[in-house]
Amino acid sequence: MVMQRRTEQRRTDQEQIWNPRTRLGSLVQSGKVTSLSQLFENGWKIKEYQIVNHLLPDLKSFVVDVGVVQKQTDAGESTKFKSVVAIGDNNGWFGVGTGKKPQMRNAIDAATNNALINITPVKLGCGSWECRCGTNHSIPYKTIGKAGSVKVEIIPGPKGLGLVAGETIKNLLELAGIQDSWTKTFGATATMPSVAQAVYNSIKELHGMSL
Repeated sequence: MVMQRRTEQRRTDQEQIWNPRTRLGSLVQSGKVTSLSQLFENGWKIKEYQIVNHLLPDLKSFVVDVGVVQKQTDAGESTKFKSVVAIGDNNGWFGVGTGKKPQMRNAIDAATNNALINITPVKLGCGSWECRCGTNHSIPYKTIGKAGSVKVEIIPGPKGLGLVAGETIKNLLELAGIQDSWTKTFGATATMPSVAQAVYNSIKELHGMSL
């Protein structure tokens, strides 16, 4: 599992070969749309991962899990790699995606692109009764996300607490920009893809709640 900042060369190569296939992509490339916030405020759906690369060039990626998937076919046994990747800017944007390809590197790239399309804003705040400092170091209230048999609770923490969580969840919350929180996990927490999806779902759930 690796956390890395995509290199400038890779971003440059992607921008050089990007020919937008959607109207939104053309608006972003031409500079008429300049932020991801505009997209979400207007309810526009992201269908090209290059849109996010263009608007948030400094995203980091975290390889959550890579596994082997084998399938018996008429031609014999087919083997592919399935990967789960999380992306974020450590400041309020977060996404999780999956990819399945015959080569591991390609599976990771496919998962990264899928995570970019799935990116969502993170509702940051200070919901801890012990703190109430008014800064965006945590989340405004407790949230719960589920995926498969896994349930993840993220609970606002006071400033300076840090992230009370396992290593994988800690990495995911850091990508999202959450600095202080308690977490609780239930179910088959050794299943990393479900853990990552549960964290993602809990963060999206913040937008469906009100104070």
